[in-house]
Amino acid sequence: MQRKFVVGAIGGAVGVAALFGVGTHLLSGTESTTVLDAQDTVAVGGHKALAANIVEGRTQSKYHPLPWVGTKVTDVSCPTGLKAVAGASVTCTGKKSDGGSVDIPVTVVKAAADSVTWKFER
Repeated sequence: MQRKFVVGAIGGAVGVAALFGVGTHLLSGTESTTVLDAQDTVAVGGHKALAANIVEGRTQSKYHPLPWVGTKVTDVSCPTGLKAVAGASVTCTGKKSDGGSVDIPVTVVKAAADSVTWKFER
Protein backbone atom coordinates (compact mmCIF):
# COMPACT_ATOMS: atom_id res chain seq x y z
CA MET A 1 0.00 0.00 0.00
CA GLN A 2 2.79 2.43 0.92
CA ARG A 3 4.61 1.66 -2.34
CA LYS A 4 1.51 2.55 -4.40
CA PHE A 5 1.26 5.84 -2.53
CA VAL A 6 4.90 6.73 -3.25
CA VAL A 7 4.53 5.82 -6.95
CA GLY A 8 1.31 7.86 -7.15
CA ALA A 9 2.89 10.84 -5.39
CA ILE A 10 5.89 10.80 -7.72
CA GLY A 11 3.63 10.44 -10.76
CA GLY A 12 1.50 13.36 -9.58
CA ALA A 13 4.55 15.54 -9.01
CA VAL A 14 5.88 14.73 -12.49
CA GLY A 15 2.48 15.57 -13.98
CA VAL A 16 2.32 18.92 -12.19
CA ALA A 17 5.87 19.76 -13.28
CA ALA A 18 5.06 18.89 -16.90
CA LEU A 19 1.90 21.01 -16.83
CA PHE A 20 3.87 23.90 -15.30
CA GLY A 21 6.52 23.60 -18.04
CA VAL A 22 3.97 23.52 -20.86
CA GLY A 23 2.11 26.51 -19.39
CA THR A 24 5.32 28.49 -19.07
CA HIS A 25 6.26 27.69 -22.67
CA LEU A 26 2.87 28.76 -24.00
CA LEU A 27 2.76 32.01 -22.03
CA SER A 28 6.37 33.04 -22.66
CA GLY A 29 6.31 32.99 -26.45
CA THR A 30 8.00 35.87 -28.22
CA GLU A 31 6.25 35.53 -31.58
CA SER A 32 3.16 37.48 -32.61
CA THR A 33 1.02 37.69 -35.72
CA THR A 34 -0.61 41.05 -36.27
CA VAL A 35 -3.16 42.06 -38.89
CA LEU A 36 -2.11 44.97 -41.07
CA ASP A 37 -5.23 47.11 -40.93
CA ALA A 38 -5.76 50.86 -41.14
CA GLN A 39 -5.12 51.39 -37.41
CA ASP A 40 -1.93 49.32 -37.17
CA THR A 41 -0.24 50.04 -40.51
CA VAL A 42 2.17 52.81 -41.45
CA ALA A 43 4.63 53.23 -44.31
CA VAL A 44 8.39 52.86 -43.78
CA GLY A 45 10.67 53.28 -46.77
CA GLY A 46 7.75 52.80 -49.17
CA HIS A 47 6.71 49.47 -47.59
CA LYS A 48 3.75 48.58 -45.41
CA ALA A 49 4.90 48.43 -41.82
CA LEU A 50 3.51 47.57 -38.43
CA ALA A 51 3.21 50.79 -36.43
CA ALA A 52 5.91 51.29 -33.78
CA ASN A 53 3.37 51.72 -30.97
CA ILE A 54 1.92 48.25 -31.71
CA VAL A 55 5.38 46.63 -31.61
CA GLU A 56 6.23 48.55 -28.43
CA GLY A 57 3.07 47.59 -26.55
CA ARG A 58 3.06 43.91 -27.53
CA THR A 59 6.79 43.54 -26.79
CA GLN A 60 6.47 45.19 -23.39
CA SER A 61 3.51 43.01 -22.39
CA LYS A 62 5.13 39.74 -23.55
CA TYR A 63 8.71 40.46 -22.44
CA HIS A 64 7.95 39.56 -18.82
CA PRO A 65 4.74 37.50 -18.93
CA LEU A 66 5.45 35.51 -15.77
CA PRO A 67 7.54 36.33 -12.67
CA TRP A 68 10.07 33.60 -13.54
CA VAL A 69 10.38 34.45 -17.27
CA GLY A 70 12.28 37.43 -18.64
CA THR A 71 13.12 40.78 -17.12
CA LYS A 72 10.43 43.33 -16.31
CA VAL A 73 10.72 46.26 -18.72
CA THR A 74 8.80 49.49 -19.07
CA ASP A 75 8.79 52.34 -21.56
CA VAL A 76 9.61 50.14 -24.56
CA SER A 77 10.27 52.33 -27.58
CA CYS A 78 11.06 51.52 -31.19
CA PRO A 79 12.72 54.04 -33.52
CA THR A 80 10.37 53.25 -36.41
CA GLY A 81 7.65 50.90 -37.54
CA LEU A 82 8.52 47.31 -38.45
CA LYS A 83 8.53 46.79 -42.23
CA ALA A 84 6.20 44.00 -43.34
CA VAL A 85 9.02 42.26 -45.19
CA ALA A 86 10.42 38.88 -44.10
CA GLY A 87 13.80 39.41 -42.45
CA ALA A 88 13.23 43.11 -41.70
CA SER A 89 14.33 44.10 -38.22
CA VAL A 90 14.43 46.96 -35.78
CA THR A 91 16.00 47.28 -32.33
CA CYS A 92 13.69 48.59 -29.64
CA THR A 93 14.80 49.63 -26.16
CA GLY A 94 13.20 49.22 -22.76
CA LYS A 95 13.90 50.36 -19.23
CA LYS A 96 14.70 47.77 -16.56
CA SER A 97 13.56 48.20 -12.96
CA ASP A 98 17.15 48.90 -11.85
CA GLY A 99 17.26 51.97 -14.12
CA GLY A 100 19.32 50.35 -16.86
CA SER A 101 18.19 49.80 -20.40
CA VAL A 102 17.90 46.74 -22.58
CA ASP A 103 18.07 46.43 -26.36
CA ILE A 104 15.30 44.26 -27.81
CA PRO A 105 15.91 43.01 -31.37
CA VAL A 106 12.63 42.54 -33.28
CA THR A 107 12.52 40.60 -36.58
CA VAL A 108 9.82 39.80 -39.13
CA VAL A 109 9.43 36.04 -39.52
CA LYS A 110 6.76 36.05 -42.24
CA ALA A 111 4.88 38.78 -44.09
CA ALA A 112 1.68 38.59 -46.10
CA ALA A 113 -0.44 41.27 -47.74
CA ASP A 114 -2.73 41.49 -44.70
CA SER A 115 -0.59 40.35 -41.73
CA VAL A 116 2.91 40.16 -40.37
CA THR A 117 4.41 37.53 -38.05
CA TRP A 118 7.26 38.87 -35.97
CA LYS A 119 9.30 37.95 -32.91
CA PHE A 120 11.58 39.59 -30.43
CA GLU A 121 14.63 38.32 -28.59
CA ARG A 122 14.62 38.22 -24.82
